This record gives sequence, C-alpha cells and structure tokens, in this order.
Amino acid sequence: MTITIRQAQPQDAHAVVPLIIDAIGDIANRLTGEQSAEAVMRELTILFQRDDNRHSYLNTFVATEDEQILGILVYYYGAHAMEMDAHLMQWLAAKNAPSVVIEREAYEDEAYIDTVCVAPAARGKGIGTLLLQFAEELTQQRGYTKLSLNVETEKEDARRLYERLGFVITEPWSIIDEPFHHMVKQF
Repeated sequence: MTITIRQAQPQDAHAVVPLIIDAIGDIANRLTGEQSAEAVMRELTILFQRDDNRHSYLNTFVATEDEQILGILVYYYGAHAMEMDAHLMQWLAAKNAPSVVIEREAYEDEAYIDTVCVAPAARGKGIGTLLLQFAEELTQQRGYTKLSLNVETEKEDARRLYERLGFVITEPWSIIDEPFHHMVKQF
C-alpha cells in the first residue's frame, strides 16, 4: 500500500465533503445553515470549493492510493481562524441562514488540526496516523512551534492515539457546548 498525501483540489469535493461531514457531524448543519443531508452536502461542497473558510480545499490535504481519496486532514494556523470565520458568517448572512456563533478552536500561536477522517473501508491501516504525522511535518516546515487539536472527551481511543504521537492535554475545551480535550504537541 503506497499512500500519497497532497493538497486537495476543488474537484476533490465529491470524496472530501462526505468525510468532513462524517467527522464533524451536526456541526456541518451549523456551518452551512442547512438541515437536510442533501442541502448540507451541497452547501459544504460550495464552502470546500471556496478559498476563504476553514473547510476550503486550500486548508485540506488528502491521503490517496491509486488516485482514490482514503482520508483527509483539515489544517490551518489558529491566527487565521477569525478571518476565515468572518467570511463564513458573511456567507451565511448573505443566504439568510440562521446566525451562528463560531467558537475558537485553537489559540493564535498554534497550527491546528481541525478535522481528520479516514474513509470507513480504509480505517485501521494507519492512514490517520500518516495524516497526523504529515501535519507535524507541515507545522515544522512552516516554522510553527505548536500543533493542536481538540478531541471529544468520550473518544478515549482517539485521545490515546494522540498521546502516543506526543500530544498532551493542556485544558478542557468546549465546542457547541460539548466537552473536549484541547491537546498540544510542541516542537
């Protein structure tokens, strides 16, 4: 198995968007202002193909084997989140979607792993670990000293994986009133 990780492209939406939805669940409804699965998929595809928000193809990397997308990583610098979120809120307002509060998920001095997801058929093959290691390499190449992520408190297997990779819980965090652990790896 030869896995390649590359920058996502707008035309990858058909494979990437379902994985984003799988990873973030109901948060996708809030980010799109939509309720039906079809509408969420359509609107998140629009966001993915734009260049100005958290889930843009510009912030997304894909793990592929033989051109098939098996996993995704959404990664950006915490200092850029506020500007990206402002674009998202303007987009939601322009389409008369319900207003939402977009909570901070990382500190400004952290590179941030927003989303990691592996296609169900490819799970258990180390692709998630490869994506996390890629994020570490990218963080160091870009000269950042901290890489962070948030993990839901009940996802103990994921937390243990992150700890094995050198992340430590630094504080409790809340996203949409759900409890998370904020985890950081320093370089």
